[in-house]
Amino acid sequence: MQEKVTQVKMEEVRCASGAPITVLRFAGDITSASKAAVLGTYQGIPESIKCILLDFSGVDYLNSSGIALIIQMMISASKSGQTIQTFGLKPHFQKVFTMVGITKYTTLHPDEQTACAAFSA
Repeated sequence: MQEKVTQVKMEEVRCASGAPITVLRFAGDITSASKAAVLGTYQGIPESIKCILLDFSGVDYLNSSGIALIIQMMISASKSGQTIQTFGLKPHFQKVFTMVGITKYTTLHPDEQTACAAFSA
């Protein structure tokens, strides 16, 4: 099986509250080969940005090395006082994220609107 290159698109959206939120939209596979894409893109977000939304709806495959990268990013965000909300995970990965404790750093949401609303809750 050919690994799909990780793509990360960073954009800013405004949710119902009007506050700007930085969104990282992941696509492809997230594996050990994704370090530059995942951590590199995250490190490009200024620490002054406090609300980060992770969109996994374009992710087809996520292995343990990829999960480790996501955890590393979330720990860095937590230390920087940034809040992360997450959506778009397939049911299997929702279960894995919960089992490995990622929900200590983020809440898993069913869609972008629900995730956005959680920032102002």
